[in-house]
Amino acid sequence: MEMITLSPLQPEPEITESLLSALDVSGPRYTSYPTADRFVDAFGEVQHRQALWSRTQRVGSVGGALPLSVYIHIPFCESVCYYCACNKVVTRHHERGAAYLNALETEMSLQVAEFQSRPSVTQLHLGGGSPTFLSDVELTRLMASVRAYFDVHPDAEIAMEVDPRTVDESRLAHFASLGFNRLSFGVQDFDPEVQRAVHRVQDEGMVQRLVRAARGMGFKSINLDLIYGLPRQTPASVDATLHKVGALRPDRVALYAYAHLPERFKPQRRIDGSTLPSSADKIKMLSGAIRTLVTQGYSYVGMDHFALPTDELAVARRTGRLHRNFQGYTTQADNDLLGLGVSAISRVGPTYSQNHKSLEAYLDSLKQGYLPIERGLTLTRDDLVRRAVIMALMCQGRFDFESIELAYLIEVPSYFKNELAHLRQLADQGLVSLEPDAVQVTPLGRYFLRAVAMVFDRQLQHDQTRARFSRIV
Repeated sequence: MEMITLSPLQPEPEITESLLSALDVSGPRYTSYPTADRFVDAFGEVQHRQALWSRTQRVGSVGGALPLSVYIHIPFCESVCYYCACNKVVTRHHERGAAYLNALETEMSLQVAEFQSRPSVTQLHLGGGSPTFLSDVELTRLMASVRAYFDVHPDAEIAMEVDPRTVDESRLAHFASLGFNRLSFGVQDFDPEVQRAVHRVQDEGMVQRLVRAARGMGFKSINLDLIYGLPRQTPASVDATLHKVGALRPDRVALYAYAHLPERFKPQRRIDGSTLPSSADKIKMLSGAIRTLVTQGYSYVGMDHFALPTDELAVARRTGRLHRNFQGYTTQADNDLLGLGVSAISRVGPTYSQNHKSLEAYLDSLKQGYLPIERGLTLTRDDLVRRAVIMALMCQGRFDFESIELAYLIEVPSYFKNELAHLRQLADQGLVSLEPDAVQVTPLGRYFLRAVAMVFDRQLQHDQTRARFSRIV
Protein backbone atom coordinates (compact mmCIF):
# COMPACT_ATOMS: atom_id res chain seq x y z
CA MET A 1 0.00 0.00 0.00
CA GLU A 2 1.33 3.42 -0.92
CA MET A 3 1.47 5.62 2.14
CA ILE A 4 1.66 9.41 1.98
CA THR A 5 4.06 11.25 4.24
CA LEU A 6 4.55 14.99 4.21
CA SER A 7 7.80 16.27 5.64
CA PRO A 8 10.16 19.18 5.14
CA LEU A 9 12.14 16.94 2.75
CA GLN A 10 9.21 16.77 0.31
CA PRO A 11 7.86 19.65 -1.77
CA GLU A 12 4.75 21.10 -0.18
CA PRO A 13 1.60 20.62 -2.28
CA GLU A 14 0.44 23.85 -3.87
CA ILE A 15 -2.73 24.99 -2.11
CA THR A 16 -4.22 27.88 -4.01
CA GLU A 17 -6.76 30.30 -2.65
CA SER A 18 -9.11 29.39 -5.50
CA LEU A 19 -9.01 25.71 -4.46
CA LEU A 20 -9.58 26.54 -0.81
CA SER A 21 -12.48 28.78 -1.74
CA ALA A 22 -14.04 26.06 -3.90
CA LEU A 23 -13.84 23.58 -1.02
CA ASP A 24 -15.01 25.98 1.69
CA VAL A 25 -18.23 24.08 2.39
CA SER A 26 -19.79 22.50 5.48
CA GLY A 27 -19.38 18.82 6.21
CA PRO A 28 -18.92 16.19 8.93
CA ARG A 29 -15.63 15.47 10.66
CA TYR A 30 -16.31 11.71 10.38
CA THR A 31 -15.40 10.58 13.85
CA SER A 32 -18.16 8.13 12.99
CA TYR A 33 -20.29 7.09 10.06
CA PRO A 34 -23.19 7.58 10.06
CA THR A 35 -22.67 10.79 12.00
CA ALA A 36 -24.21 11.36 15.44
CA ASP A 37 -26.96 13.62 14.09
CA ARG A 38 -28.44 10.47 12.49
CA PHE A 39 -28.97 8.68 15.81
CA VAL A 40 -32.62 7.85 16.60
CA ASP A 41 -34.65 7.80 19.81
CA ALA A 42 -35.92 4.30 19.04
CA PHE A 43 -32.47 3.00 20.00
CA GLY A 44 -32.28 2.92 23.80
CA GLU A 45 -31.09 0.96 26.80
CA VAL A 46 -32.45 -2.38 25.56
CA GLN A 47 -30.62 -2.11 22.25
CA HIS A 48 -27.40 -1.06 23.95
CA ARG A 49 -27.56 -4.04 26.31
CA GLN A 50 -28.12 -6.32 23.33
CA ALA A 51 -25.01 -4.88 21.68
CA LEU A 52 -22.97 -5.57 24.82
CA TRP A 53 -24.36 -9.12 24.94
CA SER A 54 -23.35 -9.66 21.30
CA ARG A 55 -19.88 -8.38 22.11
CA THR A 56 -19.62 -10.90 24.94
CA GLN A 57 -20.46 -13.65 22.46
CA ARG A 58 -17.76 -12.38 20.09
CA VAL A 59 -15.23 -12.42 22.93
CA GLY A 60 -16.14 -16.02 23.65
CA SER A 61 -15.86 -17.02 20.01
CA VAL A 62 -12.30 -15.75 19.70
CA GLY A 63 -11.27 -17.32 22.99
CA GLY A 64 -10.00 -14.20 24.68
CA ALA A 65 -10.60 -10.58 25.57
CA LEU A 66 -11.20 -8.03 22.83
CA PRO A 67 -9.54 -4.73 23.68
CA LEU A 68 -11.80 -1.89 24.74
CA SER A 69 -11.43 1.88 24.65
CA VAL A 70 -13.13 3.94 27.35
CA TYR A 71 -14.07 7.61 27.16
CA ILE A 72 -15.24 9.49 30.27
CA HIS A 73 -16.90 12.88 29.87
CA ILE A 74 -16.41 15.42 32.65
CA PRO A 75 -18.78 18.29 31.74
CA PHE A 76 -17.80 20.96 34.27
CA CYS A 77 -15.96 24.23 33.56
CA GLU A 78 -15.40 27.17 35.90
CA SER A 79 -15.96 29.73 33.15
CA VAL A 80 -17.35 29.74 29.63
CA CYS A 81 -15.18 30.06 26.54
CA TYR A 82 -17.26 31.87 23.96
CA TYR A 83 -16.16 29.69 21.03
CA CYS A 84 -17.05 26.42 22.78
CA ALA A 85 -19.51 23.95 21.24
CA CYS A 86 -18.91 21.12 23.73
CA ASN A 87 -21.46 19.65 26.15
CA LYS A 88 -20.59 21.47 29.36
CA VAL A 89 -21.88 22.80 32.67
CA VAL A 90 -20.38 26.12 33.72
CA THR A 91 -20.17 26.34 37.51
CA ARG A 92 -17.87 27.34 40.33
CA HIS A 93 -19.58 24.89 42.69
CA HIS A 94 -16.93 22.19 42.87
CA GLU A 95 -19.05 20.12 45.23
CA ARG A 96 -21.01 19.05 42.15
CA GLY A 97 -18.05 16.90 41.20
CA ALA A 98 -18.69 14.41 44.02
CA ALA A 99 -22.30 13.78 42.96
CA TYR A 100 -21.18 13.32 39.38
CA LEU A 101 -18.54 10.77 40.43
CA ASN A 102 -21.26 8.84 42.27
CA ALA A 103 -23.24 8.68 39.03
CA LEU A 104 -20.20 7.61 37.01
CA GLU A 105 -19.53 4.77 39.43
CA THR A 106 -23.14 3.65 39.13
CA GLU A 107 -22.90 3.75 35.35
CA MET A 108 -19.67 1.75 35.39
CA SER A 109 -21.30 -0.94 37.54
CA LEU A 110 -24.34 -1.16 35.24
CA GLN A 111 -22.23 -1.30 32.08
CA VAL A 112 -19.71 -3.84 33.35
CA ALA A 113 -22.52 -6.06 34.66
CA GLU A 114 -23.24 -6.84 30.99
CA PHE A 115 -19.76 -8.34 30.53
CA GLN A 116 -18.77 -11.86 31.57
CA SER A 117 -15.61 -10.54 33.21
CA ARG A 118 -13.83 -7.27 33.79
CA PRO A 119 -13.28 -5.75 30.35
CA SER A 120 -9.68 -5.29 29.24
CA VAL A 121 -8.98 -1.62 28.51
CA THR A 122 -6.07 -0.50 26.34
CA GLN A 123 -7.13 3.11 25.90
CA LEU A 124 -8.68 5.59 28.35
CA HIS A 125 -9.48 9.21 27.63
CA LEU A 126 -10.90 11.91 29.91
CA GLY A 127 -12.54 14.80 28.07
CA GLY A 128 -14.96 17.58 28.72
CA GLY A 129 -15.72 20.22 29.72
CA SER A 130 -12.60 20.33 31.78
CA PRO A 131 -11.54 17.09 33.48
CA THR A 132 -9.13 19.18 35.55
CA PHE A 133 -12.18 20.83 37.17
CA LEU A 134 -12.05 17.78 39.45
CA SER A 135 -9.73 18.01 42.43
CA ASP A 136 -6.74 15.71 42.82
CA VAL A 137 -8.68 13.74 45.43
CA GLU A 138 -11.61 13.35 43.04
CA LEU A 139 -9.37 12.29 40.16
CA THR A 140 -7.75 9.73 42.45
CA ARG A 141 -11.20 8.40 43.31
CA LEU A 142 -12.21 8.29 39.64
CA MET A 143 -9.12 6.36 38.57
CA ALA A 144 -9.58 3.94 41.47
CA SER A 145 -13.13 3.28 40.26
CA VAL A 146 -11.94 2.75 36.70
CA ARG A 147 -9.36 0.20 37.84
CA ALA A 148 -11.92 -1.52 40.05
CA TYR A 149 -14.37 -2.08 37.18
CA PHE A 150 -11.94 -2.44 34.28
CA ASP A 151 -8.73 -4.37 33.75
CA VAL A 152 -6.52 -1.50 32.59
CA HIS A 153 -3.57 -2.83 30.60
CA PRO A 154 -0.15 -1.84 31.97
CA ASP A 155 0.73 -0.23 28.63
CA ALA A 156 -2.66 1.43 28.11
CA GLU A 157 -2.88 4.90 26.63
CA ILE A 158 -4.29 7.05 29.43
CA ALA A 159 -4.97 10.60 28.30
CA MET A 160 -6.59 13.72 29.70
CA GLU A 161 -7.61 17.09 28.32
CA VAL A 162 -6.08 19.84 30.45
CA ASP A 163 -7.20 23.42 30.98
CA PRO A 164 -3.84 25.11 31.74
CA ARG A 165 -5.59 27.65 33.98
CA THR A 166 -6.56 24.92 36.44
CA VAL A 167 -3.25 23.12 36.98
CA ASP A 168 0.31 23.64 38.15
CA GLU A 169 3.42 21.47 38.16
CA SER A 170 2.37 19.61 41.31
CA ARG A 171 -0.96 18.65 39.73
CA LEU A 172 0.83 17.35 36.64
CA ALA A 173 2.97 15.17 38.88
CA HIS A 174 -0.20 13.84 40.51
CA PHE A 175 -1.66 13.00 37.10
CA ALA A 176 1.48 11.03 36.31
CA SER A 177 1.19 9.15 39.60
CA LEU A 178 -2.36 8.11 38.64
CA GLY A 179 -1.10 6.56 35.41
CA PHE A 180 -1.84 9.33 32.91
CA ASN A 181 0.78 9.23 30.18
CA ARG A 182 -0.67 11.63 27.59
CA LEU A 183 -1.84 15.22 28.03
CA SER A 184 -3.64 17.62 25.71
CA PHE A 185 -3.37 21.29 26.67
CA GLY A 186 -6.09 23.66 25.45
CA VAL A 187 -4.18 26.69 24.16
CA GLN A 188 -6.31 27.97 21.24
CA ASP A 189 -4.22 31.13 20.75
CA PHE A 190 -1.40 32.97 22.51
CA ASP A 191 -2.48 36.46 21.43
CA PRO A 192 -3.88 38.36 24.47
CA GLU A 193 -6.39 40.30 22.37
CA VAL A 194 -7.80 37.11 20.89
CA GLN A 195 -7.92 35.49 24.33
CA ARG A 196 -9.96 38.39 25.70
CA ALA A 197 -12.32 38.21 22.73
CA VAL A 198 -13.14 34.55 23.45
CA HIS A 199 -13.08 34.88 27.26
CA ARG A 200 -10.14 32.53 27.76
CA VAL A 201 -7.21 34.49 29.11
CA GLN A 202 -4.19 32.40 30.01
CA ASP A 203 -0.60 33.49 30.39
CA GLU A 204 1.75 32.31 27.68
CA GLY A 205 4.54 31.76 30.17
CA MET A 206 2.30 29.53 32.28
CA VAL A 207 1.61 27.26 29.32
CA GLN A 208 5.32 27.12 28.50
CA ARG A 209 6.18 26.09 32.06
CA LEU A 210 3.50 23.40 32.12
CA VAL A 211 4.56 21.88 28.80
CA ARG A 212 8.21 21.79 29.83
CA ALA A 213 7.33 20.34 33.23
CA ALA A 214 5.19 17.64 31.64
CA ARG A 215 8.01 16.69 29.32
CA GLY A 216 10.39 16.49 32.24
CA MET A 217 7.97 14.15 34.03
CA GLY A 218 8.09 11.71 31.14
CA PHE A 219 4.61 11.99 29.62
CA LYS A 220 4.75 9.97 26.41
CA SER A 221 2.86 12.46 24.28
CA ILE A 222 1.99 16.12 24.72
CA ASN A 223 -0.58 17.77 22.45
CA LEU A 224 -1.52 21.43 22.06
CA ASP A 225 -4.98 22.35 20.78
CA LEU A 226 -5.20 25.47 18.63
CA ILE A 227 -8.06 27.17 16.78
CA TYR A 228 -7.97 29.42 13.74
CA GLY A 229 -10.78 31.69 12.62
CA LEU A 230 -11.38 33.21 16.07
CA PRO A 231 -12.35 36.86 16.60
CA ARG A 232 -9.48 39.35 16.37
CA GLN A 233 -7.20 36.80 14.73
CA THR A 234 -5.14 37.72 11.69
CA PRO A 235 -2.90 35.53 9.53
CA ALA A 236 0.08 37.21 11.17
CA SER A 237 -1.16 36.59 14.72
CA VAL A 238 -1.88 32.92 14.01
CA ASP A 239 1.60 32.54 12.52
CA ALA A 240 3.08 34.15 15.64
CA THR A 241 1.25 31.65 17.86
CA LEU A 242 2.48 28.74 15.72
CA HIS A 243 6.09 29.87 16.02
CA LYS A 244 5.70 29.98 19.81
CA VAL A 245 4.16 26.51 19.70
CA GLY A 246 7.07 25.30 17.58
CA ALA A 247 9.51 26.52 20.21
CA LEU A 248 7.77 24.29 22.78
CA ARG A 249 8.05 21.29 20.45
CA PRO A 250 4.90 19.41 21.48
CA ASP A 251 4.61 15.89 20.09
CA ARG A 252 1.29 16.73 18.46
CA VAL A 253 -0.57 19.83 17.34
CA ALA A 254 -4.31 19.93 16.65
CA LEU A 255 -5.37 22.93 14.59
CA TYR A 256 -9.16 23.27 14.38
CA ALA A 257 -11.22 25.66 12.29
CA TYR A 258 -13.63 27.71 14.38
CA ALA A 259 -17.25 27.10 13.37
CA HIS A 260 -19.38 30.14 14.20
CA LEU A 261 -22.89 28.76 14.74
CA PRO A 262 -24.47 31.11 17.33
CA GLU A 263 -27.96 29.85 16.52
CA ARG A 264 -26.91 26.43 17.86
CA PHE A 265 -24.39 27.31 20.57
CA LYS A 266 -25.48 30.00 22.99
CA PRO A 267 -21.98 31.06 24.23
CA GLN A 268 -21.05 32.01 20.67
CA ARG A 269 -23.69 34.73 20.74
CA ARG A 270 -21.30 36.73 22.91
CA ILE A 271 -18.85 36.95 20.03
CA ASP A 272 -19.05 40.11 17.94
CA GLY A 273 -19.43 38.76 14.42
CA SER A 274 -17.80 41.87 12.96
CA THR A 275 -14.50 40.87 14.62
CA LEU A 276 -14.33 37.48 12.92
CA PRO A 277 -11.73 37.13 10.17
CA SER A 278 -12.91 37.08 6.59
CA SER A 279 -13.05 33.87 4.57
CA ALA A 280 -10.01 35.05 2.63
CA ASP A 281 -8.06 35.57 5.86
CA LYS A 282 -9.10 32.15 7.18
CA ILE A 283 -7.75 30.61 4.00
CA LYS A 284 -4.46 32.47 4.52
CA MET A 285 -4.36 31.26 8.14
CA LEU A 286 -4.78 27.64 7.10
CA SER A 287 -2.31 27.67 4.23
CA GLY A 288 0.21 29.59 6.36
CA ALA A 289 -0.23 27.21 9.28
CA ILE A 290 0.34 24.18 7.08
CA ARG A 291 3.50 25.74 5.69
CA THR A 292 4.80 26.72 9.14
CA LEU A 293 4.12 23.37 10.82
CA VAL A 294 5.58 21.31 8.00
CA THR A 295 8.65 23.56 7.95
CA GLN A 296 9.01 23.01 11.70
CA GLY A 297 9.26 19.29 11.04
CA TYR A 298 5.72 18.11 11.74
CA SER A 299 4.09 15.42 9.64
CA TYR A 300 0.53 15.95 8.53
CA VAL A 301 -1.47 13.08 10.00
CA GLY A 302 -4.89 13.96 8.67
CA MET A 303 -7.72 16.44 9.10
CA ASP A 304 -6.46 19.03 11.60
CA HIS A 305 -3.69 16.92 13.15
CA PHE A 306 0.07 17.22 12.93
CA ALA A 307 2.68 15.15 14.77
CA LEU A 308 6.44 14.86 15.01
CA PRO A 309 7.69 12.02 12.80
CA THR A 310 8.70 10.00 15.87
CA ASP A 311 5.29 10.30 17.56
CA GLU A 312 3.15 7.16 17.62
CA LEU A 313 0.41 8.91 15.65
CA ALA A 314 2.77 9.78 12.78
CA VAL A 315 4.26 6.27 12.85
CA ALA A 316 0.79 4.75 12.71
CA ARG A 317 -0.04 6.99 9.74
CA ARG A 318 3.07 5.85 7.85
CA THR A 319 2.55 2.17 8.56
CA GLY A 320 -1.18 2.01 7.84
CA ARG A 321 -2.22 1.43 11.46
CA LEU A 322 -4.03 4.74 11.98
CA HIS A 323 -7.63 4.56 13.19
CA ARG A 324 -10.34 7.04 14.05
CA ASN A 325 -13.07 7.21 16.68
CA PHE A 326 -15.07 9.85 18.55
CA GLN A 327 -11.87 11.20 20.12
CA GLY A 328 -10.26 11.67 16.71
CA TYR A 329 -7.23 9.84 15.38
CA THR A 330 -5.82 7.00 17.43
CA THR A 331 -3.05 4.41 17.24
CA GLN A 332 -5.30 1.75 18.69
CA ALA A 333 -6.85 -1.01 16.65
CA ASP A 334 -10.49 -0.55 15.74
CA ASN A 335 -11.59 -1.14 19.33
CA ASP A 336 -15.11 -1.05 20.65
CA LEU A 337 -15.56 2.21 22.52
CA LEU A 338 -17.50 2.55 25.76
CA GLY A 339 -18.57 6.12 26.55
CA LEU A 340 -19.30 7.05 30.16
CA GLY A 341 -20.80 10.26 31.46
CA VAL A 342 -23.31 12.80 30.22
CA SER A 343 -23.58 12.94 26.38
CA ALA A 344 -20.85 10.28 25.94
CA ILE A 345 -21.08 8.09 22.85
CA SER A 346 -20.34 4.37 22.65
CA ARG A 347 -19.52 2.28 19.62
CA VAL A 348 -20.10 -1.43 20.17
CA GLY A 349 -20.00 -3.70 17.13
CA PRO A 350 -22.38 -2.35 14.46
CA THR A 351 -24.09 0.06 16.89
CA TYR A 352 -23.72 3.54 18.31
CA SER A 353 -25.39 4.77 21.48
CA GLN A 354 -25.35 8.14 23.20
CA ASN A 355 -26.06 9.02 26.82
CA HIS A 356 -28.48 11.77 27.80
CA LYS A 357 -27.11 15.19 26.86
CA SER A 358 -28.90 16.83 29.79
CA LEU A 359 -27.06 16.41 33.10
CA GLU A 360 -30.35 16.24 34.99
CA ALA A 361 -31.70 13.45 32.75
CA TYR A 362 -28.39 11.58 32.99
CA LEU A 363 -28.34 11.69 36.79
CA ASP A 364 -32.03 10.81 37.11
CA SER A 365 -31.72 7.77 34.85
CA LEU A 366 -28.90 6.36 36.95
CA LYS A 367 -30.74 7.15 40.17
CA GLN A 368 -33.58 4.99 38.85
CA GLY A 369 -31.13 2.17 38.06
CA TYR A 370 -31.23 2.50 34.26
CA LEU A 371 -28.43 2.94 31.80
CA PRO A 372 -28.68 6.58 30.65
CA ILE A 373 -29.02 5.84 26.92
CA GLU A 374 -30.95 8.56 25.09
CA ARG A 375 -30.56 7.51 21.47
CA GLY A 376 -28.43 5.51 19.09
CA LEU A 377 -28.29 3.57 15.87
CA THR A 378 -27.87 0.05 14.52
CA LEU A 379 -25.92 0.25 11.28
CA THR A 380 -27.27 -1.27 8.09
CA ARG A 381 -25.09 -3.29 5.74
CA ASP A 382 -24.77 -0.23 3.49
CA ASP A 383 -23.72 1.87 6.50
CA LEU A 384 -20.97 -0.65 7.30
CA VAL A 385 -19.68 -0.67 3.73
CA ARG A 386 -19.58 3.12 3.57
CA ARG A 387 -18.04 3.37 7.04
CA ALA A 388 -15.22 1.09 5.94
CA VAL A 389 -14.56 3.19 2.83
CA ILE A 390 -14.75 6.53 4.65
CA MET A 391 -12.47 5.40 7.47
CA ALA A 392 -9.94 3.98 4.98
CA LEU A 393 -9.84 7.36 3.27
CA MET A 394 -9.65 9.31 6.54
CA CYS A 395 -6.92 7.13 8.03
CA GLN A 396 -4.91 5.61 5.20
CA GLY A 397 -5.68 8.11 2.45
CA ARG A 398 -6.64 5.24 0.17
CA PHE A 399 -9.15 2.49 -0.27
CA ASP A 400 -8.46 -0.65 -2.25
CA PHE A 401 -11.44 -2.18 -4.02
CA GLU A 402 -10.37 -5.74 -3.26
CA SER A 403 -10.37 -5.35 0.52
CA ILE A 404 -13.88 -3.86 0.50
CA GLU A 405 -15.14 -6.43 -2.00
CA LEU A 406 -13.84 -9.39 0.02
CA ALA A 407 -15.14 -8.02 3.32
CA TYR A 408 -18.63 -7.10 2.11
CA LEU A 409 -19.13 -9.25 -1.02
CA ILE A 410 -19.83 -6.37 -3.36
CA GLU A 411 -18.39 -5.14 -6.65
CA VAL A 412 -17.05 -1.67 -5.95
CA PRO A 413 -17.30 -0.25 -9.52
CA SER A 414 -21.02 -1.02 -9.70
CA TYR A 415 -21.88 -0.43 -6.02
CA PHE A 416 -20.21 3.00 -6.03
CA LYS A 417 -20.80 3.87 -9.68
CA ASN A 418 -22.16 7.36 -8.94
CA GLU A 419 -19.55 8.08 -6.27
CA LEU A 420 -16.64 7.12 -8.52
CA ALA A 421 -18.05 9.35 -11.24
CA HIS A 422 -18.23 12.23 -8.74
CA LEU A 423 -14.61 11.64 -7.77
CA ARG A 424 -13.50 12.56 -11.28
CA GLN A 425 -14.15 16.20 -10.41
CA LEU A 426 -11.89 15.89 -7.33
CA ALA A 427 -9.33 14.13 -9.53
CA ASP A 428 -9.37 17.12 -11.87
CA GLN A 429 -8.68 19.34 -8.84
CA GLY A 430 -5.71 17.15 -7.94
CA LEU A 431 -7.19 15.74 -4.73
CA VAL A 432 -7.40 12.06 -5.69
CA SER A 433 -5.89 9.65 -8.15
CA LEU A 434 -8.34 7.14 -9.66
CA GLU A 435 -6.62 3.82 -10.22
CA PRO A 436 -8.24 0.77 -11.85
CA ASP A 437 -8.67 -0.95 -8.50
CA ALA A 438 -8.26 1.79 -5.88
CA VAL A 439 -8.83 5.42 -4.94
CA GLN A 440 -5.66 7.13 -3.77
CA VAL A 441 -5.73 10.50 -2.02
CA THR A 442 -2.92 12.71 -3.27
CA PRO A 443 -0.58 14.68 -1.00
CA LEU A 444 -2.71 17.73 -1.82
CA GLY A 445 -5.92 15.84 -1.13
CA ARG A 446 -4.71 14.89 2.36
CA TYR A 447 -5.58 18.44 3.42
CA PHE A 448 -9.16 18.00 2.21
CA LEU A 449 -10.04 14.52 3.42
CA ARG A 450 -13.53 15.56 4.47
CA ALA A 451 -14.36 16.65 0.93
CA VAL A 452 -13.25 13.24 -0.40
CA ALA A 453 -15.09 11.29 2.31
CA MET A 454 -18.30 13.28 1.78
CA VAL A 455 -18.62 11.75 -1.69
CA PHE A 456 -19.39 8.38 -0.07
CA ASP A 457 -21.81 9.73 2.56
CA ARG A 458 -25.26 8.52 1.48
CA GLN A 459 -26.93 10.42 4.32
CA LEU A 460 -25.39 13.69 3.15
CA GLN A 461 -26.35 13.00 -0.47
CA HIS A 462 -29.99 12.89 0.58
CA ASP A 463 -29.81 15.93 2.86
CA GLN A 464 -28.80 19.28 1.46
CA THR A 465 -29.01 21.00 4.88
CA ARG A 466 -25.42 21.05 6.08
CA ALA A 467 -25.48 24.12 8.31
CA ARG A 468 -25.18 21.93 11.42
CA PHE A 469 -21.65 20.94 10.35
CA SER A 470 -18.47 23.00 10.52
CA ARG A 471 -16.61 24.28 7.46
CA ILE A 472 -14.14 21.77 6.07
CA VAL A 473 -11.38 24.36 5.65
